[in-house]
Amino acid sequence: IGRSTATLMAEHGARIAILDLDEGQARDAAASLGGQHIGLACNVTDLDACRKAAAAVSEAFGRVDVLCNNAGVTQPVKTLEIGPADWDRVLDVNLRGVLYLSQAFIPHMRDNGGGSIICMSSVSAQRGGGIFGGPHYSAAKAGVLGLAKAMAREFGPDGIRVNCLTPGLIPTDITGDKLT
Repeated sequence: IGRSTATLMAEHGARIAILDLDEGQARDAAASLGGQHIGLACNVTDLDACRKAAAAVSEAFGRVDVLCNNAGVTQPVKTLEIGPADWDRVLDVNLRGVLYLSQAFIPHMRDNGGGSIICMSSVSAQRGGGIFGGPHYSAAKAGVLGLAKAMAREFGPDGIRVNCLTPGLIPTDITGDKLT
């Protein structure tokens, strides 16, 4: 979803910054879009890392108009199988990551008179589960829906629009060959 979104936005003239845990993969993905795009390392569960990435993007591009919160992980386990580390990892990346990246980029958007934040939730948040995600994934993605609505109300007066998408089952790196 992230790569397709970046590709489409780049085709429409956007300068793209791809953030990933793996800086090499981020740079390769950015390079595949063309020369004006950048790839940076960023752990979305680390607020300082998010702030550093936001500052680097703002410095490189002069302004930030759009943030797409797309980082996510899942784990296909049942409720009674979810351990504390499983819960923390899925909630940290899927929900805390949206909060931290938004907190890092919103000041830059405010400074430039507004912007747009896109948050990726999941149909799993609406239906209470899915094929590949456990209940903790559904909970995290439901949290993303609530957080996006709250941010939309809070930052709308600042000219910052916040929307949330809830894609269903589509071929991604997570679903892999499981759809054949």
